[in-house]
Amino acid sequence: MRSVKGRILCTEDDPDNRDLLFTLLSSDGYEVVCTANPDNAVELARNERFDLYVMNNWLPHKTGIALTEEIRKFDTETPILFYSGAGYAWDLEKARHAGAQGYLVKPVTNDRLLSEIGRLIRSKRANVRQR
Repeated sequence: MRSVKGRILCTEDDPDNRDLLFTLLSSDGYEVVCTANPDNAVELARNERFDLYVMNNWLPHKTGIALTEEIRKFDTETPILFYSGAGYAWDLEKARHAGAQGYLVKPVTNDRLLSEIGRLIRSKRANVRQR
């Protein structure tokens, strides 16, 4: 049995994209928790430990930007990666201003998505070791 590479919370309202993320990340060795509901994502982030948050920008009743701002009130260290179809320059700028470390516009290759996820988790772990 191989070890888990990290724990990821994915907030994605589209069931096909949610299943794709779960399958891809799980098969690459990550423990993945998925939710479609941004309020549920906040509750999970508040009560459990994750190495990365992956989120869509277009969610029901709340944008990924608003979700990021809410999470950043209590967790300033876990990296956030937007994986979204919202691809305007201002989407990226707003996400980074809210506290995200990465932004990928759908569609991207699986290799590119996994590479960015690995980079963000490695960066977080390096920052923790430096303290």
